Amino acid sequence: MSHLTPLGARTVAISISESADMAILGLAEEHLRDAMGEVVRHLLAMGARLAYAGDLRNQGFTALLVELVARHRRASPTEDEPTGVVSYLSWPVHAGFRAQDIKEAARQLKGVAEVRCLDLDGRDMPLDTLAQEPSVATEEQWGTGLTAMRSVLTKATDARVVLGGRVIGYKGRMPGIAEETLFALRANQPVFLLGGFGGCARDIAEDLGLISPEGRSDEWTGREAFKRVAPSSLNNGLTEDENRTLARTAHIDQAVALVLRGLLKQVKAAQEHSPSTAQA
Repeated sequence: MSHLTPLGARTVAISISESADMAILGLAEEHLRDAMGEVVRHLLAMGARLAYAGDLRNQGFTALLVELVARHRRASPTEDEPTGVVSYLSWPVHAGFRAQDIKEAARQLKGVAEVRCLDLDGRDMPLDTLAQEPSVATEEQWGTGLTAMRSVLTKATDARVVLGGRVIGYKGRMPGIAEETLFALRANQPVFLLGGFGGCARDIAEDLGLISPEGRSDEWTGREAFKRVAPSSLNNGLTEDENRTLARTAHIDQAVALVLRGLLKQVKAAQEHSPSTAQA
């Protein structure tokens, strides 16, 4: 690890999607996008690689993430340097596009983002094996494919940052933010909950007892599981008070500082417990 890239050995998953209650909190969608931008910018500056379970919408968060990576990565990366972001596409997502379009997107993103297409069981699919024509996934296939992809993503990452998230109109077995967070918690992966931007992240923060409910009673599939989770399960290097602050703040500078503090504590703890350090 270089002192210039303290997170150079870490891959951080970003869980983000639209939040329906931003207006109630006095915020607009631009605040959510700006928040993501600041988190991503600082993580990249510290050498982290990013992972995202995305889609291919031109105006979606995948496009924003790729734009941020292209803007803030080193100007002249080496040939063997990994891309700044890995975009995981579940089968129901990439099956809705022509293989030619997926290949063209991967070509355009080369050097900035790696596109990984998965089958319904979460196995990698080489781009030349994709179906030539798009197909429409069934509801069952959406559930199977998204769950498999989120399991793969959890195993490939070291920490997860969570903000926003729709709780209605979602695809899959439960809201995507919820399932990704649940997988991370079960894997004892560090989770950073930014609940100040509403949505599923705020609901989860309420259920963990980090912030008080504010009269919202949205119920969604899988929510009950979070009511049995203690704040200590976030395993992110922050104190409970710090996690409470992270869960309620809409001040992105404060949120970024807390995320970086927790990640750096995790890195330091890992170094202190590594065999080479112990022998020294």
